[in-house]
Amino acid sequence: MYDWRKMSEAERKGILRERKSRKVAWHSPPHFEYEGHLNFIVTAACFEHKPIVGESTERLNEFEESLIEVCQKFEVELFAWCILPNHYHLLLKTDRIKDFQKDGLGKIHGRTSFKWNNEENRPGRKVWYRSFERQIKSSRHFWASLNYIHHNPIKHGYTNRWQDWVFSSANSYLEKFGKEKALFIWNEYPVLDYGKDWDVY
Repeated sequence: MYDWRKMSEAERKGILRERKSRKVAWHSPPHFEYEGHLNFIVTAACFEHKPIVGESTERLNEFEESLIEVCQKFEVELFAWCILPNHYHLLLKTDRIKDFQKDGLGKIHGRTSFKWNNEENRPGRKVWYRSFERQIKSSRHFWASLNYIHHNPIKHGYTNRWQDWVFSSANSYLEKFGKEKALFIWNEYPVLDYGKDWDVY
């Protein structure tokens, strides 16, 4: 299984270098005066929280690319994301959330289940539990959600710094806003108990 904690410094630098070469732009934050009802945090987990996505670096990379591609296909504006070995979070804007979940994420889950079960000789294994969305209700809710997503690898003990978990939008976000502004946003919109029991093992 992919495990950042067990990698050498050289291995970590190699992955960071490769990831930065495929930079994905971080979108500007939305204007909530008229768009707040279109923003969601979407979460999905592997069945029984097994680390199926994190079987390898390649699998994490491919899955992240698939999620970004399906967002583009459905014209979803993706503000932040984080893919962990057994679940993922997306912060996005769309007026087609049900279509996106059914025909976008649902099809990705189906394709990856089939592919990964073949790779591991596990026919019929249940890979995904489900995905669910929560509506973003305000600017404060948006920024707390963004902090929660970027902080998720630390919360689950995979790394000690946002920028060290490469399967997320954290590095693009930090490059766009700068560390000082990101720290202000972190302090201004704290995570606290946000997301409590969402991804209990």
